[in-house]
This record gives sequence, structure tokens and C-alpha cells, in this order.
Amino acid sequence: MVSGSGGDDPASIPPPRDPADPRQWCAVAAAWLARDRPEAALEAARKALDLDPRSESGADWGYRLASLAFERLGRDAEAVAAAEEAVRLAPGSWAARMRLGAALRRVPGRWRESRAQAARAVRYAPEEPDPHVLAGDLALLRGEYAAAEAAYREALRLLPGHPGARVNLGLARLRWERPRAHHDPAWPVDPRETGRARRALATWSRQIRILLAVALVAVCATEFGFGLASVARIGGGLVLLAVLAITLRRAHRVRLWSYVPGMLARDLWLSTSVSITLVAVAAYVAVVAILPAEIPPPPSGPAPGALWASLAGLVLLNGMVLLVLRVLVEAWRGRPVSALAEFAAAGDDRTARRDVNVTLWLVAVRVWSVPAAVTVAVIVLDERSWALAALAVPLVLGRLRVRVGLPLGLARASASDRALVAVLALSASASILLGVAGAAPALGLDPPGEWAWWAGIALLAVPVAVFATRSVRAWWHGAPGPWRASLVMCDGCGSRLPGDAGAPVGLSGEVRAAFTYARGVVLAYADPSGPRALAVGAVSSVGPSGELRLIAASDAWEAAERDPRVAVFVADPLDRRFWAEVRGVAVGDTEADLLRITPKEVVVGEYPGRHQGRARRG
Repeated sequence: MVSGSGGDDPASIPPPRDPADPRQWCAVAAAWLARDRPEAALEAARKALDLDPRSESGADWGYRLASLAFERLGRDAEAVAAAEEAVRLAPGSWAARMRLGAALRRVPGRWRESRAQAARAVRYAPEEPDPHVLAGDLALLRGEYAAAEAAYREALRLLPGHPGARVNLGLARLRWERPRAHHDPAWPVDPRETGRARRALATWSRQIRILLAVALVAVCATEFGFGLASVARIGGGLVLLAVLAITLRRAHRVRLWSYVPGMLARDLWLSTSVSITLVAVAAYVAVVAILPAEIPPPPSGPAPGALWASLAGLVLLNGMVLLVLRVLVEAWRGRPVSALAEFAAAGDDRTARRDVNVTLWLVAVRVWSVPAAVTVAVIVLDERSWALAALAVPLVLGRLRVRVGLPLGLARASASDRALVAVLALSASASILLGVAGAAPALGLDPPGEWAWWAGIALLAVPVAVFATRSVRAWWHGAPGPWRASLVMCDGCGSRLPGDAGAPVGLSGEVRAAFTYARGVVLAYADPSGPRALAVGAVSSVGPSGELRLIAASDAWEAAERDPRVAVFVADPLDRRFWAEVRGVAVGDTEADLLRITPKEVVVGEYPGRHQGRARRG
């Protein structure tokens, strides 16, 4: 139900006092949208449009609200149609342009149109934060992080408490990638088509790598276990026919080969997976070709045996290497500390809380990777003193704790995830032990140093198990996991309605009459040489929605194309009691040869009385 008395339903919205007033029905629809009830909002918006089919009393408001309701219901085509009608009724409305841009971004192949509408909304209302947020969202979806950060910072300058700008600015600083990273939103192709092509490539890579690993185990078992060298080589060679068959089968399912290079360029892990598969095939061929008669010695042995063992390890362990590499690269990408500050500033928002937890896990992986890298360096270089570098971890954590502090949101997120706290504590403890082991020889404490070294290595293994357990649990329950893919973009989060749901500016009866009957109307606009004023003579007409239609000179048209923000001044044509100024956006209507000015702000002032005039003159 759209209306109700309040009664037992705390979410009920009272019906309008005047059921015949479409603007009041639009207000009811906006109230329902604020309570996240798009079905009721759509019903109320439809009532407003039924009462005023051309939406003259509320200009484009009814269609904008209907479009927003359709969008929240997942009916994207109807959302675009309603938004396009709103733009047709009020081409100079920044809210209508923003609504159309927001609706178009959900339609495959129309990202460029969406960006053009968002740019118009920013141009029409640079003082409003929401058009800047939409422009930032479109840039973020395409991976244009510098443009996204600039747009979000401008929105926050205008409205520091904007939750969407805060959260998405944090994602931009993290270099976040949307789930369909392989697809460029500007491509004129359905992302489901490129998604099928990506799945075919990923499946091919996975099947080939698993097949080669299993085949290599079978070849080695046949060679080293049973001594059947010829059988092992022949069987290993026949596996390549299966590789060819899988390749041809998967290639047949990739119907968009012209987009594959762009997909590989945009999706780092898809290109890495494909590349490592090709390398694994080449390594497998080499392993089978130089298959030794017996198990080769360790890598420290002769060069041929070490080469064979390295190639065999690449075929068998490439999946694990790729997984570890992905976890580390994703953890070290972006600026998580700066992103955490933005998420914490967004307040108690559900999306911000989720992103805080995921970002803290990225920080935890970074913390763990430092002592792990130090350990590998010590083993490779055989120099225990390098372990002193691990002490940088607790020092940096302590400095960050002092400088940044721990806002309530971060404290709550870390306290609610015990696995996260355990990983941070164990990594810091392992770093301290490794540092003690590195300092022990210089201090003459060699036995305690040896104990600290092995204890630190043992502690480093525990966070890996904790991370794996946390990941498996998240995957099993379908919950956000401790990985970058769990970060989500803020799209309509927070209790604040977006700017494209706001009511349009209307003209009072007095102001409408003044513009209708006055013969001394002045149009002010910006010119390359500075502000200019032009006497129009009269307004051609005033639409029922308050839109002004002016017959203006060509220089005013050219100025409106450069900067559509204009102002129209008029005085009371009868009693000279007041003056009115309408600030709005001018859009040229070439068919009617008129400038259509959509009001953004109306200023009305009164002239002084006679006694005030005598006093001022005297």
C-alpha cells in the first residue's frame, strides 16, 4: 500500500492531503524510496503521472522517481525509458541528466552515453555533490582511478559527509577492480558475452594445467616405479593430443576473439593464467623429452637434473604459485591505510564496515609477507643478520597506531574478527623473534638466537593456516572472504536519497505572472570577456512546470553552449513591488528557435517603500 495511517506499520507513509496534487504524490514516492520501498514508491509515482501525464506540475520529478524505483527493482529498461522522458520534459535539469546517466550505466553497451549525461549533470550543477559522485563511479568502474579520485574529492568538498563518495574514494585508493574486470564498460557488447569468453579461457587454462600435472605424475610413476621408459615417453606424448582436443573445444566457445586481447589486457589474472598455461605446456614437453632414467638429485646436484626438477616443479605446482602470487600482489596493491581512513569516515554504514574488514585483511597479509620475505632472503643469502629487518613490522604498526589511531569503526571491525587479530598478532610476534635471531650473533647469544629463529619460522606458518581456514569458511557459507574480490562499491548506500530524487524548483504565481506580462526582461550570462546582460524584451512563454522560453540573440546562444548557467531578471510589471531572479540552465531548442531555461534557484526581493525611497534619496 502507498498510503496508511501509521497504525501498526512503522514504515507507513501517510497519503497526501490533496490526492489531486501530483507534487504531493511525488513527495510520497520520495518518502517511500527513502525507506527502501521501491514498489510503493513506483505506485505513488504512477499516481502522480496519471494525474498529470505530461508531469507539468512537477516537471520531470515523477519520471525521475519512477526511474529510480524501476532501477531498484532491477527493471533497467523501464528505468532508462522513464529517465529519458524526464530529460525530454526538462532538458536543462541536472537531476534528470544525472538520473539518465545512472540508469544508462546499467545497460550493456551504453557506458559512453552514461558518461556524457553525467558530464552534463556536472556542467549544469557543479555545486551539487551527486553528479560528481556519478562521474567518479563511472571512472572507477572503468579503472580510471585518478579521474575517480578527483571527482570524489570534489564531491566531498561540497558535502563532506557523503557516504558514497567516502567509500568509493577508499576503493579508488585501493585500486579496486569490479568483478567483471575483463570487460570494458565502454565496449558495445553485452558483458555476458565477454563473460562466457572469459569462462571458456579460464576453464581451458585450469583443465590443461590439471591434465598436465596428473599426466606428469603418471609418467614419472611409469618411468621411476616400473622402469618403462618407452611407455612413459609415448604416453606422455599422447597427452598432448588431449591438450589439443581441449584447446579446440574451448576455442570454439570463444565467439568474441576480437575482444580477447582487450580482455587479457584488462584482467591481470586471466592473462597470467593463460600465460602460465602456455609455459606449463612448454615445460611439460621439455620434461618428457629429457626424462631421466632415475630420480634426479636435489637442485644442488648437476645442472641437467636441477633443470629437469625445476621444469617438473613448474608443471606440478604452478597452480599453488599462482594462488600465492595473487594473494600477495592483491595485498600490496593500492594504499590500504588511506582507504581505511575514508571507510572509517563514512560512519556506521554496512558497505563501509564490510570494506573495512576486507581492507584490514589486506593489511594483515602485508604484515605477514614482510617477515616471510625476510626469512626467504636469509635462507637464500645464508646471512642471519638480515633477519633484523623483520623488526620493521612491529615498529611500523606501532607508529601507525600512534599517528592514525584506531577509530571506532576499525576497532569494531578488528574486534569482531578473531582470525584477523590472530594473524596480526602472530605476524608481529614472528617478526620480533626473527629480529632477535638476527641480533643474537652480534650479542653473543647464539643458542637463544637459534631457538628464536625456528620459533619465528613456526609462527609464520600459523597465519597461513588461519587465512586458509577463514577463506574456506567464507567460501562455504557464501560470506565475504579475506580477499580483494570481497570489496564492494557503495551504490546508493546510506539513508540519504540521491540528488536525482529531489523536487524541482517551481515558480510562484506572482513570479510566473511577472515573467508572463513583463516587457523588461534581462538575461545575464557568461562571456569570454566577462559577465554580460542582454535585454530580452519579454519571455516568450512560461511552461506549467516553470520553464522559461526566451527568444534571444545568437551571442546568448553561443554563450549558453559554452556555459549553460544563466540568470533571468524581471521586475513586477504592475506595481513595481518586487523583483525576481531565476538562476537556471539554458538549453537551445533549435526546432522552436528558443532558449529553454530550467530553474535551479529563484530569488525574490521587494523594492523599498516611498518613505524609504525619500529617506534614501534625501
